[in-house]
Amino acid sequence: MARKPKAPVIVAELGRPETPEEKAARLTEQSRKYRARKTINNLILSLGVTVVAAFVIYLMVPHADQAPNWQVDYVKIGEQAQSAAPSGLDIPIVPSSWRANSAKLEGGGSDGVIVWRVGFITPTNEFAGYRQGFDANAAWVSSILGSKTKTSTATIAGLTWDIYDNRSVEGAKNLAYAMVTVAAGSTFVLNGTATDAQFVELATAVAKSLPE
Repeated sequence: MARKPKAPVIVAELGRPETPEEKAARLTEQSRKYRARKTINNLILSLGVTVVAAFVIYLMVPHADQAPNWQVDYVKIGEQAQSAAPSGLDIPIVPSSWRANSAKLEGGGSDGVIVWRVGFITPTNEFAGYRQGFDANAAWVSSILGSKTKTSTATIAGLTWDIYDNRSVEGAKNLAYAMVTVAAGSTFVLNGTATDAQFVELATAVAKSLPE
């Protein structure tokens, strides 16, 4: 059966069939509007996908107000370990931008020294280790620092510290810098890769938290 020809489009404002030029212009305009609508729809869809993806990433990434899974509450651990220590523990209070990745009271090893240890990650992601050795001696300090030699001394918050600056020594790692002092019946050793200012900050906190 033969298909009937389409009725011509009447131009309403003129009351006559549209010319070929008008038809071409009309189809071109319809095509433009279709592409514009499609572009907007695609933009909206892309925006929605981006928002969902960003939200998923937000949930997966740790935030400043969320402690990483390796962080420990060294203050609480120290308070719990206090009763097992020979005398008062020094629990240095550092800013919240410092994070502890370890904290423990170690029983006397072969040298018989009981040690309160905390490992800190500084705000610049450097390491600063802290040790309080009870009834310790020079041999205990040597067991930590090895053959490193004293390079200077410094007085910080009323305590005099021996300084071991080995940053220029290749492979020094966590012994790149160290500080040692004796106070309140304990020997304190600080060591790591932190900056001078960060070690001063930690040493000051140690002095402020000395047990009575």
